[in-house]
Amino acid sequence: MTTTIRVAHSPDSDDAFMFYALAEGKIDTNITYVHELSDIESLNQRARHKELDVSAVSIHAYAYIAHDYALLNSGSSMGDGYGPRLVSLTPPPGDRRADSAIIREAAKGKRIAVPGLLTTAYLALKLWQPDFVPVVMAFDAIEEAVHKGEVDLGLIIHEGQLTYVDDGLHLWADTGEWWLDETGLPLPLGGNVVRRDLGREVIEQVAKDLKASIVYGLVHRADALAHAKQYNRGISDERTDEFVGMYVNEWTVDYGDRGREAVQLLLDEAAEAGIIPGKVEVEFVG
Repeated sequence: MTTTIRVAHSPDSDDAFMFYALAEGKIDTNITYVHELSDIESLNQRARHKELDVSAVSIHAYAYIAHDYALLNSGSSMGDGYGPRLVSLTPPPGDRRADSAIIREAAKGKRIAVPGLLTTAYLALKLWQPDFVPVVMAFDAIEEAVHKGEVDLGLIIHEGQLTYVDDGLHLWADTGEWWLDETGLPLPLGGNVVRRDLGREVIEQVAKDLKASIVYGLVHRADALAHAKQYNRGISDERTDEFVGMYVNEWTVDYGDRGREAVQLLLDEAAEAGIIPGKVEVEFVG
């Protein structure tokens, strides 16, 4: 008997690359996967309502769904010295690293566009500067809001991390860079979760299939990139390749000890800061 699993991820080139082999039937499995595409904040909210079997989610959101979902050991999006970027129409008041305390103070109280309150981008920004006014909007509307002066600063995710300079914006802070400086660890932005009530056998097969899909994409990179280009929002092939390389790599195949440590530390810091309701013990499967 074939099991049907609803798997959801965002319509981004990195996720498309990751799920390419599953979507195109390249993986030998007894599970039928039905793919759903939606922006990451919508997926976070849907996972909170237990609507999905398997889904990409923000690590921040995992704090609210851990009782229903386990974190798959494959499928992470790690910012290894880079991550969501805080940008403005005006240059920062000093050097981003040498004068980081001055810049952080200058961001205090500012209206900052964020791509969702359950995103890890928002969580990392709150850890960097707790005192600001979040203005929630679609991730692809943030740069325009900054240009129009509707907000003071914008928190950029996805391909915007590479293109903001072309759009005349200035970098105030890189949350992944800051987190690495503070902790020596990569910033765990997203992961894939599986519903606990699917049962051990199905969970193990899903974990095996997802890992196989990621490895297949990395081995057959040209084919996976050709598939991923459909979701690159108009950036060049070279930048698509660069962006995919940032977020689909060896960290994605397996968190590893440092990756798992980073996830737990991020959520511990969030709990200590009162950003999430309490401490979360992260369970990795697969």
